[in-house]
Amino acid sequence: MSSRNPALQGSRRGRVLGWLIVLCLVAVGAYWYFGRDAGAPATPAGRGFGPAAFRNLPVPVRLATASEQTMRHTLRAIGTVTAYRTVVVRSRVSGELLQVHFKEGQRVQAGDLLAQIDPREYQVALDQALGQQQQNEAQLQSARRDLERYRLLFKQNSIARQQVEQQEALVKQLEGTRVSDQAAVDSAGLQLSYTRITAPISGRLGLRQVDQGNIVNASDTEGLVTITQTQPISVEFTLPQAEVSDVLQQLRAGQTLEVVVSDQNDIQELARGELMSVDNQIDVATGTLRLKARFANEDERLFPNQFVNVRLLVSEEPMLAIPSAAVQVGSIGTFAYVADDENTVNIQRITIGRVDGGRTAVLEGLEPGQRVVVEGTDRLRDGGSVDVVSIDGQDVAAAKPASNGRARQGGAAAAASAPAH
Repeated sequence: MSSRNPALQGSRRGRVLGWLIVLCLVAVGAYWYFGRDAGAPATPAGRGFGPAAFRNLPVPVRLATASEQTMRHTLRAIGTVTAYRTVVVRSRVSGELLQVHFKEGQRVQAGDLLAQIDPREYQVALDQALGQQQQNEAQLQSARRDLERYRLLFKQNSIARQQVEQQEALVKQLEGTRVSDQAAVDSAGLQLSYTRITAPISGRLGLRQVDQGNIVNASDTEGLVTITQTQPISVEFTLPQAEVSDVLQQLRAGQTLEVVVSDQNDIQELARGELMSVDNQIDVATGTLRLKARFANEDERLFPNQFVNVRLLVSEEPMLAIPSAAVQVGSIGTFAYVADDENTVNIQRITIGRVDGGRTAVLEGLEPGQRVVVEGTDRLRDGGSVDVVSIDGQDVAAAKPASNGRARQGGAAAAASAPAH
């Protein structure tokens, strides 16, 4: 009697048979996939099923034509919006803040009343100065009349010359006192006028720093409120010293350079202005030069201390240009895929220049009228065929369905007329 288990032997034979079946299927699949193109007769283009057939299929692409275009020399930078003028409104005298005549954030004009400080103390000082002035003025008038009488008596040899001279000195002394009294009156009146705090410039108010009823002093550093002039407004930015020469050349020629600012994400344009001034020295720590541009800011889209993207338009000139999407970079350098009339693409080395938006200037390597691939470059190879979908944004495949339909109809008719074997 055998010691082997029949059930175990059957299980082993089943596993071996299963593996043999799997190996046979893999072999058949490999032969069908890799050997079909080599062993099968030639088929029409695009009718095969192997990888070689897919490699020979035309690649759908979009083309653009190289042409002369106006290219702008634009310098980019990051800038900060700064108020054209900023004033911290402070009190020039001390006293109780009686009234506040402004609202936070409102726009004011130069000379508008902002606040009122208790004027009584300064009104008393002015009245005192006026009283002293009147008293001294009366003494001066009396001294002048005495001087006239003394001169008359001196002509009659009734008094000595010394008495006349003393009276003349007294008149001059009182005249000097009158000048001092007038200065004291003016000073008191000036201090009284400081109790009315007015806006020194036109602009927009910030947040109030002091509430009504508080005692304010001329030494307070925070002040009552801050006024920023936002119409017009300025933007400060920096440029590397290597790019400064082109800007200075245009400024010395009397050109007005346009400046465009956009939001922090460089998506939405905020304002357009002009370059106003250039700093007089380069920062040795960063190698950059500070510039300032001026904007009308009528819609107040620019806000002080706001970060913006700056584009400075230096010059404009016609140049041969292609879309930037057509520019490729590889081991051979910068190149582009150029399509000929037979819809065959070739690699063409190019030398590029300035970039203006989505366009790139081509200095060498292309001629006007040549067509370059702007979309579909991933599967392209030198000498490969392409299927042109559009040229310069215009669809050129609209007529293909009709022609393909006619071709299919012709093929069907030929197949129908062919004799059966």
